[in-house]
Amino acid sequence: MSNAHVPANATEARSFLRGLFDAAVEAALPYKTLAQYLPEAPKGRTVVIGAGKGAASMAQALEQNWKGPLEGMVITRYEHGLPTDKIRIVEASHPVPDAAGQKAAEQVLESVKGLTEDDLVICLISGGGSALLSLPVPGITLDEKRAVNKALLKSGAQISEMNCVRKHLSAIKGGQLAVACYPARVVTLMISDVPGDDPSVIASGPTVPDPSTFEQAREVIAKYGIELPASVKAYLEAAQNETPKPGDPRLARCEGHIISTPQHALQAAARLAREHGVTPIVLGDTIEGESRDVALVHAGIVRQIVGFDEPAAKPCVILSGGETTVTVRGNGRGGRCAEFLLQLTIALEGVASVYALACDTDGIDGSEDNAGCISAPDSLDRAAAKGVSAKVHLANNDAYTFFQAIDDLIVTGPTRTNVNDFRAILVLPN
Repeated sequence: MSNAHVPANATEARSFLRGLFDAAVEAALPYKTLAQYLPEAPKGRTVVIGAGKGAASMAQALEQNWKGPLEGMVITRYEHGLPTDKIRIVEASHPVPDAAGQKAAEQVLESVKGLTEDDLVICLISGGGSALLSLPVPGITLDEKRAVNKALLKSGAQISEMNCVRKHLSAIKGGQLAVACYPARVVTLMISDVPGDDPSVIASGPTVPDPSTFEQAREVIAKYGIELPASVKAYLEAAQNETPKPGDPRLARCEGHIISTPQHALQAAARLAREHGVTPIVLGDTIEGESRDVALVHAGIVRQIVGFDEPAAKPCVILSGGETTVTVRGNGRGGRCAEFLLQLTIALEGVASVYALACDTDGIDGSEDNAGCISAPDSLDRAAAKGVSAKVHLANNDAYTFFQAIDDLIVTGPTRTNVNDFRAILVLPN
């Protein structure tokens, strides 16, 4: 997009939307944001720990900006590693935990044993860390925790609800890792992938106090009708080992800084849109709800712009972030971004001069190989010409296959950051 002007045709519209997404991701990369939050070096050791899809890029940025000795390890998703000199990168499974993640979590705990008040722990946390830093409480197996995790992912539960349950089945999350670091100083640097940027929800808050309770975890299970293994049910009902709460003296020397947020990403995209003479309408970075329902609301706003130039005149672009959910009832492929975009495409019925993109900023929509998808006024017609029904694919939670059929998947590979969903809908003059 070398020439900054309003997109004039389909090719330029697609390029414009992809450029907005790239700008959003770039704004959230650790090499741009991490250095300003680094603490001073301590008298004693500096131990680095952490987990998340952005953990390797955070570790790399830390090494590039740290003067003095460093040691430690972080856990990231398979194929998300990067070369580092002092901090060990371990890869494990996401979104469903595996044995490699459990072993790595045990090693993280071991690495912070015996620290003193003179030591510093720098904890690097980003989205995905909850699954990657998986250490079930005694009496619950990894397979049992995996079963609960899978059920939560399919249930349509919000991320804060899922993490409430995860924390109460974990020996390391919900502030428990910070307790293990005591009495060392703990500085946690976070990339937020949760609506509202709540540190206790990001990766299930391993180094921050946990305001949630066993009772709330049981309420989530009941709300979504999740069948629990007997051992998990018994553990949640016993509620003996509550997570450390706000005011716990063992967490008094802990501090946290959010280095990248969904809002940063939306602002970067909005700036680029203005440079192209396109008015940005930022709906917010905390959009939640079922993907299909959120899509219908966005479609209503689009139609208001098309018909009445409200809330902004064309050309404009609707931008939104947050984390939608998908209640899985079919057996197709696709994440929440693809599901959002397929419902939006159906709702708009090919209205002219509207192009849309929905992608996850970590480069992975759900558990597929695409970051998301792109939609155009002719998407339904091109699909129909191939014998592909949008409504049938939506009913089967099979948005990936729909967009694959019309060659409109967006594949970026791992971005090594994660500030949640990014949606952009471009409305041009007819």
